[in-house]
Amino acid sequence: MNTDQGVTSTDAALASTGEHEAGTTAATRAGVLPVAKTPRPPTGPGKRNTQRVAVIIPAKDEAERIAATVRAARAIPHVDLVLVVDDGSTDETQHVARDAGAVVVRHSHNRGKAAAMETGAAVVAMRDADGRAPRLLLFVDGDLGDTAVNTAPLVAPVREGVADLAIALLPRQTGAGGRGIVVGTARRAIQHLTGWSPSQPLSGMRCLTREAFESATPLAHGWGVETGMTIDLLRAGYVAVEVPCDLKHRASSNDLKGQLHRAGQYRDVVLAVNARRVRGAVAAVRGMGRDRARS
Repeated sequence: MNTDQGVTSTDAALASTGEHEAGTTAATRAGVLPVAKTPRPPTGPGKRNTQRVAVIIPAKDEAERIAATVRAARAIPHVDLVLVVDDGSTDETQHVARDAGAVVVRHSHNRGKAAAMETGAAVVAMRDADGRAPRLLLFVDGDLGDTAVNTAPLVAPVREGVADLAIALLPRQTGAGGRGIVVGTARRAIQHLTGWSPSQPLSGMRCLTREAFESATPLAHGWGVETGMTIDLLRAGYVAVEVPCDLKHRASSNDLKGQLHRAGQYRDVVLAVNARRVRGAVAAVRGMGRDRARS
């Protein structure tokens, strides 16, 4: 555990929703687990935690799987809003998602995952009630199908104040054709810039507080969004954990389409990392200038 950097990896116990929720508060008080930077919302009558969760599903051309994903997301404890952001689909994604019970907003043309995430968070903010804690934001990929309900363990550490950001650790996906080049690049960059080496830095299934999300905006472009978000939040002192989740999604294979996808991922990750390296260097120079002015 590296609490100086505001990060930790969780063990299998964090994957247990009910038992872990009951034990998180006591463990935090005992100093065993880290404490999130985001202030905890006031509890309701009887000291119950009444904070709700919004599931945000960025989706493009997911008509075949989106209904199952929406239905599974609605079954996650504490979720009272499932929002699909249709990012310029050319199929029936928006209509299928709405019929499955989701609130749907649509981009008229494809704007990318980061834009879809920001749109989703903005719509959730408009639906948050005055006087109540902002909903936690649980981002879920549209192709998870029935396994989307297994993102539930991400909610507990954030809702109970152990972390500001919980990232899903997925099992090995059948048919995945990558060689780990992009993952390794992202992992090494995050470690170099923050001190933490995440197991799955590109995982898109994430639960985080409203405060943490806003601290990470504007999000990095394209496939660099997860890497950029992780770096920005850890640098700002937020706490991140990785939580095992039994999820299945459509993995990219080793054919030409898969190789082009991974090339795009690599490009966007490098762009996100380089932008943060420059930002960090500028901040360091400004800090030295302020120190000299005070001396």
